[in-house]
Amino acid sequence: MIPRILEPESMDGPEEVAQYDAMDHRAVNDAFVADFLAAHGPCRGGEILDVGTGTARIPIALALADPNARLVGFDLAPAMIERAERNVAEAGLTDRIRFVLGDAKAPTALGDARCEAVITNTIIHHIPDPKPALAAMLDRVAPGGTLFVRDLYRPDDQGTLARLVEEHAGGESPEARELFRASLHAALTLPEIAALAASIGLPADAVSMTSDRHWTLVWKRPA
Repeated sequence: MIPRILEPESMDGPEEVAQYDAMDHRAVNDAFVADFLAAHGPCRGGEILDVGTGTARIPIALALADPNARLVGFDLAPAMIERAERNVAEAGLTDRIRFVLGDAKAPTALGDARCEAVITNTIIHHIPDPKPALAAMLDRVAPGGTLFVRDLYRPDDQGTLARLVEEHAGGESPEARELFRASLHAALTLPEIAALAASIGLPADAVSMTSDRHWTLVWKRPA
């Protein structure tokens, strides 16, 4: 079993953020949006909280896919928020996407307002102990709302890890390939995220593998 090796929690250098934003995540982001909408249904006009929004590529894709989607992007890194605001302005979506700077690990960082949905993509692997952040996300889901969490999974062996890097980042720059490799090393295994979900009261079947490199946690709060 490959041990979990943590990577930095955030990117806040302008060059790092620009490099990250330039990576081609369109297929992954479009799949995230399609899968979220399939689980949640059409957006109802309430705010959707995107934790670890990065440069806001997923909020933009979701707002373009559903005209009723309104989003709050939450991130730890000021440089990410700065680039996200620029991307949203370029997409003409400033009236439907806003941002909050904060640390999801802090007990009250996400506030106490309930949201139509809470979503997050590839943020869990950045957090040394994801339980408090995941519990806070769960608490923010309004009745009838959806918690939708997706992240990478840590393979069992180095051969599988190397194959995933080659298949999914082989055409990227050496720096981008190394970022992906480090993210796989920092990710949770499926049993680890299943145990984490159970520890905050979510059912075992809420977590499943949804690609060759992603697990997804989906849960809907009863109305």
